[in-house]
Formats: sequence, structure tokens, C-alpha cells
Amino acid sequence: MSTMTLLSDQFTLEELEAFHRDGFFICRGLMPEDYVLRMLSVATRDSGAELGDVEYEADVQYPGSPDSRDAVGGRTIRRLRQAFSRDPVFASLVKEPFLLRRLQQLLGDRVVMPLAHHNCIMTKNPGFSSDTGWHQDIRYWSFERGDLINVWIALTRESEHNGCLKVIPGTHHERVAADRLDELQFLRTDLPENQDWLAAEIPAEMSPGDVLFFHARCLHSATRNYSDRTKCSAVFTFRAL
Repeated sequence: MSTMTLLSDQFTLEELEAFHRDGFFICRGLMPEDYVLRMLSVATRDSGAELGDVEYEADVQYPGSPDSRDAVGGRTIRRLRQAFSRDPVFASLVKEPFLLRRLQQLLGDRVVMPLAHHNCIMTKNPGFSSDTGWHQDIRYWSFERGDLINVWIALTRESEHNGCLKVIPGTHHERVAADRLDELQFLRTDLPENQDWLAAEIPAEMSPGDVLFFHARCLHSATRNYSDRTKCSAVFTFRAL
């Protein structure tokens, strides 16, 4: 598993090589506690009051989702969109050297954060959360250059039990053929030609303050939350200008 334990403002050469090989890298304890607590308080405040632009589990109709917003659990929040505009903490975060310099190592000196992609707080609640199939985020977006980097900040513990992200190393190098995907562009788990990829999955288990950098082409998925506590993470996407 690609991780780091010693903090600095940059990836080491070995860490960069690991990212380019695997398509992801976890920086352990990178996010200062005050940032984690502030972002978590925003998540608690806005999800409790259903403030702002909200996506409900019922909206996506993934396995485990309530049938509709009117069904039992139908008001379960999946995502608080437009996180950047919810609190000044996010504007402060993207200017921090420990984040910006790493992104510059991956993308070049001029880095921008598209507000239309991710820019959210993910809230995976017990009881009515859902399973997300294997996919590459690039399927959603249309850019001349496909080198986009997602930054996934753990605000709570992330484990296989509560639906942490799972990744398949090296798949950011792959252009997945359409016939290997279903109608929603999720990787088909029934096809023999996909089994080697599926067998290589790794759970990206994290503690609060850990940060996962992963390429938008890296295949990833997540199960529903089987625990009794809500899992929260802040997620942003960056690209070269």
C-alpha cells in the first residue's frame, strides 16, 4: 500500500514513483487536527439542517439506496455539494503548502480546482447508504487532458466495515473498453477479462487527517456503511491550468 508517515511539504522521489506506478498515494496524518475538526463541524451542521446543495442516497439509486426521497430513509444525505462555498476553511486549505506543493509535483506549477467536480463532503450514513461500483471518475468529465487528481480527506475513521474507498493499483494507465462496462459505465464484475483487476483491489483504510491522492482514471469503488456511525470525508479535484 502506498503511504507515508513522515510529514513534509512535498512527496519524496520514492513517493512520487509510487503514485505514478499505482495511481494513488495515502499521506498519513497530513491534515492538521484543526482543519479536520472544522470540516467535520461543517459536515455535521449542514447535513443536520439539510443546508445548501444536497445529494440524497435516494437520488442515485445504487444498491442499498432508499427507493425514493419519500421512502423510509429517503432523506439520508449522501453528499454535501459545493463544499468550497460552505465555509472559509476550504479556501484556506487549498492554499496550504503541504497540499499545494504536492499537487504541483503531480500537475505542474499552475494548479486549479474545478468547482463543478467533487468539491463536496461525502457523508456515508449507517442504515441507508449504498454500494458504488467500480469506475473511473474521468467518465463524468470532458477535458482535453485527462490528468486530474482527486484529494480525499478522511474526517472520520475509514475502514472496510464502514465503506472506505477501494482502489485497483495501476488502472490509471488503462483506457477501459466500453464492452467491459455496464450501461452506467461501472466495471462489469461478471466478465472473465475483468477478474484480474478485481482480484487486485486494495482498501484505502484511513484515520482522521489522512489524505488520499488518486488519479481520476484509477478504478475505485466503495460498499455501503455497515457500522453504526456516519463516515465523513471531504473530496476535491485538481487539474493543471
